[in-house]
Amino acid sequence: MPAQDTTRRLRPQVISQDISSLHGLQTISTYDTSRANTSVADLQQVYQAMLMQQQAETEKLTLYRAAADAARLAEWEFHNAVLAMKEVVRGQYGSDSDQAQAVGLKKKSDRKRPNRKKSVAVAS
Repeated sequence: MPAQDTTRRLRPQVISQDISSLHGLQTISTYDTSRANTSVADLQQVYQAMLMQQQAETEKLTLYRAAADAARLAEWEFHNAVLAMKEVVRGQYGSDSDQAQAVGLKKKSDRKRPNRKKSVAVAS
């Protein structure tokens, strides 16, 4: 039997089939095994452990998504505050000041004036 790659998740279809097999096993009253990890009690215990871990994963994913949303909103609040600060600096010191340049704005005198392109006459 080839080595199992436990770094990837099982497909939900496989897990569903395994759960159906466990429920089917519980209907067999004469099932008896010498392997300790395949007894009905051990299988039920492993099944319950899987359900608990899946629930924990779902709860943590929910917390992660809420934290990601809060961080995203905080980033936008910070960005909008910085934009407002730049407007205040531009209004207080002028758009051609060293202070405006210090906060990341381009000086008005450093802007290149647009050049008018000459139209080429098409000979017909």
